[in-house]
Amino acid sequence: MPGKTKAVRVQHGALPYRIGPDGAVEILLVTTRGTRRWIIPKGWPIKGLKPSKSAAREAYEEAGLIGRISPEPLGGYKSVKLRPDGAIDELSITLFPMKVDRREPVWPEKGQRTALWFEPADAARVVKEPQLARLIKDFHPA
Repeated sequence: MPGKTKAVRVQHGALPYRIGPDGAVEILLVTTRGTRRWIIPKGWPIKGLKPSKSAAREAYEEAGLIGRISPEPLGGYKSVKLRPDGAIDELSITLFPMKVDRREPVWPEKGQRTALWFEPADAARVVKEPQLARLIKDFHPA
């Protein structure tokens, strides 16, 4: 039935960051493939991988990122995903900070998404989920 809400589903996401030449933190966001809105790399749990490693895999597949992901989550937030059949998935996303070492020249979803580095305040402004915006604003690498 279109518009019917399904059960809450779990996803794991990476908060990719780097330290710029001026010492400031920069956050990488990607666009969704459909609506082109700004999000963090995230996806469904991957069998056999810990949640943080699942998030790191998504960062590679969606943006070509290689780096060190924290095994400890930064926090979590809620979101929704509209399915092609009109159903709505409620999502609970656990977010893991990922210090980016490099970006590969080729990755699985290259050409399907845009990926850009943002100052944290700008990243927080362009994402739609208020809880994610708060996590980005409050993020300080250890």
